[in-house]
Amino acid sequence: MSILHITCSPRGRESESHRLSQRILDRLIAAAGPQAPRIVEIDAAALPHVDHDYAAALSAPADPADAILGRGALRQSAQLIQALQDATHIVIATPMHNFTVPSSLKVWIDHVVRVRSTFRITAEGKIGNLPDRPVYVAISSGGEFSGGAARQPDFLTPYLKHVLGTIGLRTVTFFSVEGTARGPDALQAARRRADADIAAHPALAGGSPASGDS
Repeated sequence: MSILHITCSPRGRESESHRLSQRILDRLIAAAGPQAPRIVEIDAAALPHVDHDYAAALSAPADPADAILGRGALRQSAQLIQALQDATHIVIATPMHNFTVPSSLKVWIDHVVRVRSTFRITAEGKIGNLPDRPVYVAISSGGEFSGGAARQPDFLTPYLKHVLGTIGLRTVTFFSVEGTARGPDALQAARRRADADIAAHPALAGGSPASGDS
């Protein structure tokens, strides 16, 4: 098992989304048994934006020469795509910013959703080149965006489903801690609901973490 763990909050490991993603990681690690999985950590907040060479490559009919592919954003893109290809499981920890993905997650998406690398264009539309594998998305939000208490729109989950599906990743599961801005009692209740959802998920239920809640 190889897990790609992508953290997207500017608060890093102190963020609520990272805490939630760690609960998912604990389950996956427990399910792996005695052979500890390989975990690759990516801080999306530290990634550079794509550059001129990258933009030119995407609009060209073919990839540029190796000398150009080995520099700048194209080199970074190749490294991020390789990490994605190598992973058997992907865990994304992200806040919801202004109803959708934060800019850091969008930067990672821009690097890995790359024509001729992770998808191809056909007469029927864009077809993903990556084999499907489980993707777990841990979301934190100051307000509620799902269920009967929702008071704000959700452009994050449908967008991620579509853009990840474009490159072949269609088994996407979302877990969320919502209403984090509503005080400590609401936060603790939201955490309990999210932890229960993780524990009930068929692919994660068998991997009970060894330690208690943190």
